[in-house]
Amino acid sequence: MLLDYDGTLTPIVDDPAKALLAGEMRATVRELSKRAAVAVISGRDLEDVGRLVEIKSIAYAGSHGFDVRLSGGRRVEHADGSRYLPALAAAEQELRQRLRDVPGARIERKKYAIAAHYRRAQEQDVPAIETVVDDVLRQHANLRKTAGKKVFELRPAAQWNKGSAVLWLLQELGMDDGVPVYIGDDETDEDAFEALSGRSVTIAVQETVQPTAARFSLADTGEVRRFLEWLASVIAPKQTPPGA
Repeated sequence: MLLDYDGTLTPIVDDPAKALLAGEMRATVRELSKRAAVAVISGRDLEDVGRLVEIKSIAYAGSHGFDVRLSGGRRVEHADGSRYLPALAAAEQELRQRLRDVPGARIERKKYAIAAHYRRAQEQDVPAIETVVDDVLRQHANLRKTAGKKVFELRPAAQWNKGSAVLWLLQELGMDDGVPVYIGDDETDEDAFEALSGRSVTIAVQETVQPTAARFSLADTGEVRRFLEWLASVIAPKQTPPGA
């Protein structure tokens, strides 16, 4: 089970810090982890998503897979991640300075990304916000821009994304020959849908039908929870090795 966080396990909210996991959803994911290998893959920092989900028996991939902690506690960071940190720090400073007077614009620094949120900004200000992001991007050739739900993000221009991360995770979890189920709701999840094409159950969470590489869809986080509850009811618990 490979699960996005925001928009999948919890609804999108204006303030990302308030996107708290409901007790029912946490209990469902915990129950499912007794029956299958589970990983939460998020654009959030690793520590952030781990704190919000708070289930020790599962794996976490933060920063779109640049920073991973497996269920046993082993942490693995992308080998080239550190070389992007100076550019990210400079870009963060430039964005904060240039967008400080734009009402509703908010800069969120993650270890391996910078998010320029505009959910609270006036609609007429969004093009100006994107212009600033694009201008800052042009100053840093080793960064790239991606978009999401009411957010522009600057990330390392590396050949690594949620798709790369899930393929690596499946190998690490010993599930290379299994049937992955990936559920996500945003543009960055499309990388995972495409990477898993033809070998998995991919599900996009979307209220209205939109183009996606996912094979199936669920309308909202409530439907996600009910689907996970159903899976937990039909998958047998993991077998405990003799003598364990």
